[in-house]
Amino acid sequence: MRVMAQIAMVMNLDKCIGCHTCSVTCKQTWTNRQGMEYVWFNNVETRPGLGYPRRWSDQDRWRGGWELTKRGRLKLRQGGRVRKLAEIFANPVLPEIKDYYEPWTYDYKDLTEAPLGDDYPVAQPRSLISGEPMAIEWSANWDDSLGGGPELLGDDPVVRKLRDEVGARVRLDFEQSFMFYLPRICEHCLNPGCVAACPSGAIYKRVEDGIVLVDQDRCRGWRQCVTGCPYKKVYFNHKTGKAEKCTFCYPRVEVGLPTVCSETCVGRLRYLGVMLYDADKVAEAAAVRDDKALYEAQLGIFLDPADPEVRRAAERDGISHEWLEAARRSPVDALIRTYKVALPLHPEFRTLPMVWYIPPLSPVVEAVSASGHDGEAAGNLFGAIDALRIPLEYLAELFTAGDVLPVRAALDKLAAMRSFMRDVNLGRVPDTSVPAAVGMEPEAVEAMYRLLAIAKYEERYVIPTAAVADARSLEESALAEGCSLDYDGGPGMTGPFGDDSGRASLPLVTIENFHAARRRQTADREEDA
Repeated sequence: MRVMAQIAMVMNLDKCIGCHTCSVTCKQTWTNRQGMEYVWFNNVETRPGLGYPRRWSDQDRWRGGWELTKRGRLKLRQGGRVRKLAEIFANPVLPEIKDYYEPWTYDYKDLTEAPLGDDYPVAQPRSLISGEPMAIEWSANWDDSLGGGPELLGDDPVVRKLRDEVGARVRLDFEQSFMFYLPRICEHCLNPGCVAACPSGAIYKRVEDGIVLVDQDRCRGWRQCVTGCPYKKVYFNHKTGKAEKCTFCYPRVEVGLPTVCSETCVGRLRYLGVMLYDADKVAEAAAVRDDKALYEAQLGIFLDPADPEVRRAAERDGISHEWLEAARRSPVDALIRTYKVALPLHPEFRTLPMVWYIPPLSPVVEAVSASGHDGEAAGNLFGAIDALRIPLEYLAELFTAGDVLPVRAALDKLAAMRSFMRDVNLGRVPDTSVPAAVGMEPEAVEAMYRLLAIAKYEERYVIPTAAVADARSLEESALAEGCSLDYDGGPGMTGPFGDDSGRASLPLVTIENFHAARRRQTADREEDA
């Protein structure tokens, strides 16, 4: 057993309202510069829908992630070394700008400087890439709130697969489908395809916290990583000729602050914490033959931070006491491993993703209530789950490679929690048979409710600060040597860690400033900050 630690994220889809605040704040922090106009490290998709880039989950087309050989060995779907060498100067399996969208602006001067007259001035859209006039035909948000619409529904890869496998029932159900929102960032996988695909070794997975980053100095712009990532969360900056991706806001995480998307999330649907896993079992878990067994296989590599044997092995492998305590209190560990209500996104890609999702339940309650029945009663809810207007098969294709049972189990637990806690909050005698029906104790249901419904800031984000000393030394080395991203307008010039960071000519933002900001953000009263 070789114990390693990873900072992971869970998103509760029941709470996402599709406001895109996370996308905008991430955009302003990390991709608001030339060459990155089309890039969204964080985006929120409507499901059912095509996503961004269009049909990104169709790996028959994009060749991302891993597949098994006849001998049961893992290999990249995009091909081996010989094929990559043949295509290294012209990779044919890449999304084009039309698959993302051509970013644009408007001739605002035509509005602000137009002379008085009888006609209304018009601001013509212009491409931010070529500067030429353009017709707007697509964007990263084009299918927002159009889930189930006939124009887009048929091209959703999951819907197409379900229609082939399940038949007319799904086709009829989807004509009256509800929609839900799916926020997406880089999955920071345990077995990342982008890392294996990079010919220059520029993409790497950090040992200390599992965050996957791009070394801008080593990147040669081959773009093999874009193909290798099945989630299409690696992007090419056409101005710098480098690949860029979500950094999991590592300058913030290193000092115990949550990612920008988590910090600004209106629905408070994101959770951050430490997961312990056995690194010796990663390859074995990713190579399980049955796609439907991949979810359980990944669960099997996670370790219990309260187990004395695991703690001894972790200390032997260099994991500090502070990280172990953070893992023990981790909300992510509780939702993934203890309560088992969080599920991975497309485990069949075999990258072992570390951003997990709690499937949505809200429309069930609304549908039951609309029929004149008690929408929060356990019996009604349990029965309604089987009659979801969006089939369980759709959620299963997203989160468990088509296995309906884990999705049904997660939704049953969420339904039981709603019914049980309604009685508690209304002062009634709760029915203990409700949690028993889903294999939980009443105390566990109340603990899960606290985490999902009323958890405070410090309960949702349990991030160890043991890396503070390392962060300080890294900041000092940046002062002496300069930052590899410190080019004009680059992310080394500004960022979520202060406008001064990354420039040797300016004073550094100290680590203490991070924690002063954290106190301001988490204090209940201004005088406590």
